[in-house]
Amino acid sequence: MSAQDITVIPVRTARQLRRFARFNVQLYKNHPYAVPDLIRDTINTFRPSRNAAFVFCEAQPFIALKDGKVVGRVAAIINTKANEVWNVKTVRFGWIDFIDDIEVSKALLDTVASWGRERGMDRIEGPFGFTDFDPEGMLTDGFDMIGTMATIYNYPYYPEHMARLGFEPSAKWAERQVPYQGAPEKMSRLSQIVLDRYNLHVAKFEHSKNTEARIYARKLFHLVNESFAPLYGYSAFSDRQIEDFARRYVPLLDKRLAVFVLDKNDEMVAGCLSMFSIAKALQKAKGRLFPFGWWHIIKALKWKHPDTLEMLFVAVKPEYQNKGVSAIPFARLTEAAIGAGLTIGETNPELETNIKVQSQWEYFKDVRIVRRRAVFFKSI
Repeated sequence: MSAQDITVIPVRTARQLRRFARFNVQLYKNHPYAVPDLIRDTINTFRPSRNAAFVFCEAQPFIALKDGKVVGRVAAIINTKANEVWNVKTVRFGWIDFIDDIEVSKALLDTVASWGRERGMDRIEGPFGFTDFDPEGMLTDGFDMIGTMATIYNYPYYPEHMARLGFEPSAKWAERQVPYQGAPEKMSRLSQIVLDRYNLHVAKFEHSKNTEARIYARKLFHLVNESFAPLYGYSAFSDRQIEDFARRYVPLLDKRLAVFVLDKNDEMVAGCLSMFSIAKALQKAKGRLFPFGWWHIIKALKWKHPDTLEMLFVAVKPEYQNKGVSAIPFARLTEAAIGAGLTIGETNPELETNIKVQSQWEYFKDVRIVRRRAVFFKSI
């Protein structure tokens, strides 16, 4: 396919946005390891009325066409807040998918670069979303395993295209698989010692009390802003985003799989969120909640649990880091997971430079890295 055969157009209409959202599902149709996006979620992500990140972000999705058929997609995003914090002029690319044709990937990324230059940007980087709650990082290793709800799956040719187009890695992540063979005794002892030493306690609430859980969730997201601030490219959540997250996601979570560590004044100093894996349920849904996709997802969350836990994130207040406090949510979550009959834990991507969180896996046996991913950049 020659460059002259490819047309990249900005998404302007509702029909074009649906084509943009569907392309990922179509490209990975019946793939054994890809976890498809929910088409409706993708559409809502690019509607300013539904995505609070548009308060501090500018974005434009694009689709690449060949003979009227979609052969690629990408979104150009400028996160003004992140650029100010990190003192960069970066245009992000995200939601990138393309057939195995270098002219298609080149046309998509050239379009993002041009869009960014027109707005004063001097570098392009991705895959990133609006914020860290969006999928980020291109898969570079671990293509033969089913992905997770919160991460990107892509064909092995994607990173090959990035190298051919002159992009270099700017950050790398690893994802681990943790066999649950019993709560690590050393970690459990350390957890209790730290609880006593700093006069901390673990929040207790009724399984059905969503109102109470939302309060804790709001505190946790504020804590995430504090603890994640030094991590590469992090963009803090706004109050509106935090309210949206609490409203949308707390009802879906099993309260047993959330741990909130409080001080004597009931202020949160550490916490974590996890959920039963819905990767296979999303595969069955094939990108759609209706007519039957919602049933597969709710069944996996509420009744017929898989044997795998997806660890979404762990956050520790900066002044409590390096004091063993992180052992508390890890130990309690492990106990809860085993109690719920889970046999495997899957971590979300962890920066290879984030030694603090990676050190926790030393307490467990047979932990292994199962996937690696990276974001890539280039000056424009």
